[in-house]
Amino acid sequence: MVKKEAKKEFVSFTEVKRQMFARRGFKAVYDALGPKYALINAMLDARNKKGMTQAEIARRAGTTQSAIARFEAGHTNPTLEFASRLSHALGAKLEIRLAK
Repeated sequence: MVKKEAKKEFVSFTEVKRQMFARRGFKAVYDALGPKYALINAMLDARNKKGMTQAEIARRAGTTQSAIARFEAGHTNPTLEFASRLSHALGAKLEIRLAK
């Protein structure tokens, strides 16, 4: 006898996000991670606009390609010094602002 698989229902990203934000405490954690992911996105955009590979930026920043991959995937908490080295390797200026 052939076992019939249950059809999985598709859940949109919007619905998943709505469910996550309904959880108590989720918004605070999400907001706290905002600056980290803004930095990652800015570095990725700059790297892609320059057409640089992870290996190329790693060489220029004095680190490894795997360190760049971990940073871009959000698996590390970058130090200010690391972010500064990456921005220099990209020929960009790192600016930090405090906002109300």
